[in-house]
Amino acid sequence: MYRLPHGRLMPEASRSDELDAMRQSAYSPGDSSSLRELRAEGRKTARERISELLDPNSFVEVDAFVQHRAGDHNMHLHRPLGDGVVAGHGMIDGRRVVCFAQDYSVFSGSMGEMHAKKVAKIAEFAEKSQLPLIGIWDGDGQRVEEGVTSLGATGELLDILVACSGRIPLFSLVLGTVSGVSALAAGLSDFVILGSDHGKMFMRSPYMIPEIIEGVVDEDSLGGAEQHASRSGVACMVADDEQDAFDIVAEILSFLPDHTLAEPLVLRGSDAWDRKCEGLEELVPSDPNRPYDMRKVIREIVDEGRFLELSEYYAENVVIGFARLDGHSVGIVGNQPSVLAGCLDIDASVKAARFIRTCDCYNIPIVTFVDVPGFLPGTVQEWGGIIRHGAKLLYSYAEATVPKMAVVTRKAYGGAYLAMSCKHLGSDYNVSWPGGELAVMGAEGAVNIIHRKELSEASDVDGVRNELISEYKTKFGDPYVAAKHGWLDDVVEPSDTRKLLVRALKPLLNKREWVPPKKHGNIPL
Repeated sequence: MYRLPHGRLMPEASRSDELDAMRQSAYSPGDSSSLRELRAEGRKTARERISELLDPNSFVEVDAFVQHRAGDHNMHLHRPLGDGVVAGHGMIDGRRVVCFAQDYSVFSGSMGEMHAKKVAKIAEFAEKSQLPLIGIWDGDGQRVEEGVTSLGATGELLDILVACSGRIPLFSLVLGTVSGVSALAAGLSDFVILGSDHGKMFMRSPYMIPEIIEGVVDEDSLGGAEQHASRSGVACMVADDEQDAFDIVAEILSFLPDHTLAEPLVLRGSDAWDRKCEGLEELVPSDPNRPYDMRKVIREIVDEGRFLELSEYYAENVVIGFARLDGHSVGIVGNQPSVLAGCLDIDASVKAARFIRTCDCYNIPIVTFVDVPGFLPGTVQEWGGIIRHGAKLLYSYAEATVPKMAVVTRKAYGGAYLAMSCKHLGSDYNVSWPGGELAVMGAEGAVNIIHRKELSEASDVDGVRNELISEYKTKFGDPYVAAKHGWLDDVVEPSDTRKLLVRALKPLLNKREWVPPKKHGNIPL
């Protein structure tokens, strides 16, 4: 006779019967009330989620029989197999990935000692195997019944996740409430995706947050998907439902290599590499003060108009995301003239810097579209540390060793010009459209400063000012001035932009830079 995990006895069972019974117990470890709650909310179990994430019949599970070791608070009465998390590896579109999914039906998905050790083990496996790691998070933080042992194992997990960072792509799908240190662990990923209905993240348990207890705000308003996508910037994308979350992961993954020593896949479509971009002439107004949508410019240039934008609703004055040029993955960074005139502020600088470093980790060339009048002025920005945060953007471009290309569509002024992949920071291929302006500031502002005495004494102030503005543009703002100094590689027709970027990219794919030995740089965090 032998005893099953729930205490039932099975007499005279064969070893195979025993294994089958153990596996059956591992496959359904949760309590019925928690399962009913999941179903009522339209959520799926951990195994169902992994099944939908991966290609059919590709999942290989590990540590299905792990159990917790806690004995206090009656924990010895319930030792479910797997300890609330399903882990293993499988395929997405034929590519091997490593994954885990927290099981909300077991201790509300809370992370105990063995739960954390199990996730740490599969993360270490992913790092050693040089495979992407995808975590499906749905748990109420650390398991309080286990005390500090839960925190100790979680600390080991955090250490391993940091070791994985920059070596393998890390994804976090938040499909339930995640709080405490678990939220920190999920936040270490390269890409955090929240489900719109149930995805929530909190630094502290929502049951301990005064504003929630007092009814000032609800959980969604404080830590829901919309807030993390638009205010905190934690979420790079919001999924409509769980299947959409899995589709998003698959799409982002298609732009990435398996690890930092590999190259992204080349996926060519039907779009001709030398296609003319005739629509660009109409998209960008000649009047430098008129706004336009940089997304439309990007879509006109990239393969088949497909641009996968990240962090769409956070720091909207800068646009980031993935696209392809002649089948090659590229990371796109662009100022957005329709929001704050494209000025860089604190959030935009941090958003772009983080994305640039992600691209650099995974050997993805960076294409920058520049139309920036400067850094956003004001006390909020200055007191908030715009100097330090703006330096992050500049640092990220200078640090990146991947191919870097930039297109000046209209304005490139002052320090913001330098911070947007300028030639001086090691950009490989920089061009401007004929209407581009590269200058310390706009001609109007410059004339008002330089010629303020002359203007104050002029009888025809407007006429003199217009003449001086025209003269300043010719001497300092004209793209040919920058080209004469070698700060632009070319001045090009907008319609030729795609063709020229593809041509420039081909030799740059073999780019290698020698980096002086050092532990790491000291980016101004």
